[in-house]
Amino acid sequence: MGMMWRAMDLLFGGRNMIADTAEVWRENAEASGQRATQMHSAALNQLAAEYARPQRGWFDGVVDGLNRLPRPMLALGVLGLFGMAMHDPVWFAARMQGLSLVPEPLWWLMGVIVSFYFGARHQAKTQDFQRDMLASAARVPQVVSQIRALEEPAPTDNPALSEWRTIAGGKAATK
Repeated sequence: MGMMWRAMDLLFGGRNMIADTAEVWRENAEASGQRATQMHSAALNQLAAEYARPQRGWFDGVVDGLNRLPRPMLALGVLGLFGMAMHDPVWFAARMQGLSLVPEPLWWLMGVIVSFYFGARHQAKTQDFQRDMLASAARVPQVVSQIRALEEPAPTDNPALSEWRTIAGGKAATK
């Protein structure tokens, strides 16, 4: 048997002629699956690289922590002022009198700084939201095609199934 295999390999070059000929008209399902897996993996790797955070040091961590402080400090400060107004109204009134001495241009400057801080944060969040919406919209055709594939009726050219339906239909009619 081994001698016949060697002779066939010599004659046909060690290739499966039937499979090679069939692949001219029909795609190799295994190779197609491998290509799809590789493409899917490459897309996921690209997405992961796009959203990966670079390796950062301790200084970046400290700065990120400081950047997260203004919002909670402002909120807790305002709540603290309400609490102090109820707890010690004289203390609160003295502090508010001190704030009334701050010149108006300084208040405008403070308003600009706070507006830019929160405005930049709002813009960054809006851009992230838009990026997520575009990613979702890009998946719409794939989802629609999958839904259509699920809604398509099963093929009815199965002779055994057709025969069973006629037999089952006949039994249902006799009952």
